[in-house]
Amino acid sequence: MSDKKAYLDCDSCEERIELDVLSGTVGPDAVDITQLYGGAGLFTYDPGFLSTASCGSAITYIDGDEGILRYRGYPIEQLAAKSSFLEVSYLLMYGELPNEDQLSTFTNKIMHHTMINEALLRFFEGFHCDAHPMAMMVGVVGSLSAFYHDSIDMQDEAHRELAAYRLLAKMPTIAAAAYKHNVGERVMYPRNNLSYVGNFLQMMFGLPCEDYAVDPLAERAVDLLFILHADHEQNASTSSVRLVGSSGANPFACIAAGVASLWGPAHGGANEAVLKMLEEIGDASQIDKYIDKAKDKDDPFRLMGFGHRVYKNYDPRAKIIREVCLQVLEKLADSNNPLFELAHRLEERALHDEYFLERGLYPNVDYYSGIIYRALGIPESMFTVMFAIARTAGWVSHWMEMLKDPKHRIGRPRQLYVGADQRDYVPMEERT
Repeated sequence: MSDKKAYLDCDSCEERIELDVLSGTVGPDAVDITQLYGGAGLFTYDPGFLSTASCGSAITYIDGDEGILRYRGYPIEQLAAKSSFLEVSYLLMYGELPNEDQLSTFTNKIMHHTMINEALLRFFEGFHCDAHPMAMMVGVVGSLSAFYHDSIDMQDEAHRELAAYRLLAKMPTIAAAAYKHNVGERVMYPRNNLSYVGNFLQMMFGLPCEDYAVDPLAERAVDLLFILHADHEQNASTSSVRLVGSSGANPFACIAAGVASLWGPAHGGANEAVLKMLEEIGDASQIDKYIDKAKDKDDPFRLMGFGHRVYKNYDPRAKIIREVCLQVLEKLADSNNPLFELAHRLEERALHDEYFLERGLYPNVDYYSGIIYRALGIPESMFTVMFAIARTAGWVSHWMEMLKDPKHRIGRPRQLYVGADQRDYVPMEERT
């Protein structure tokens, strides 16, 4: 709380309204409008909540103009270079980097919960062989509450923590099972002697008839992508988790809501759209043609992977991903290098065009992530699933933070009603 005030001159109530201005650690101040309706009979109108802070949070900070992303105060560049996904997950959940013993205990607890109930595995048999993996994720994650009754008391902190562990542990298992169902292969059980990402890769690509060796570069690349996707403040899916959680719903339903929100192509499906765009362009000789198409407001073509709802500068995650993309392609998928080269040339061309610079249209995290996943043999239908695995760390952290917040209450946005005014019922025979 600060001593700052904002004032609203209200013609309808013929008085000047005084509003408190709240200050966070960093970032823009926020006008506290909680008393605006009671004091003046007014709502605010903010479609898409572009100028509305729905909560206070200590987890992630973004400065879109400067291209800054920090988890609990730590720059994403430092965490990407020095940390692991489970270490970052601990940081998001508990607010501090773990020491060696804390990380070991946390890792063991997560890996202890990687199995899913055998009856739950049979759920996949009810899906058609070509069902989208995200459809299976929404259904199976939501059904977890039918199996784990010992962790759905939202007033019990131990229950909340156990549910968070289970979700973080089981998401890779569910995701890999969805993939195996699509390709008609037997589900691989977790191997808890592997790392979090190594275990996921063996469940994805391992076969019962042969040994599977985890490639260290693939393991590191996926771990890095998971770190970069772990949280991103109050995005659509995180806000969905918080809104559902505000009603007291069980954690598995909350995360299923996050998965459903992430499934939207405007949120979690952008990296798949980037690949389709690059394939449409086809060759570097066509770049200028497609740049012109992107600048033509009457042409439906858009440069996918450029620009961001928050970032008006270079997405810091894109810089990190670009380097690992080159490493992966050089070692694991030389045949895909032309796609990377096309992406690189398109990026250079766009970054020297005033049209894109003036509009803050810089490459975002999705621009290169799809190329990496394809090089690793992960199909496009699984791209958003990979996002969901990583974002679970952020979802459970926000959910736990919200339930501890004494100010939290059930979400209930208001509206500006623009429908018909009161009118009387017309009998059927009198209607025209």
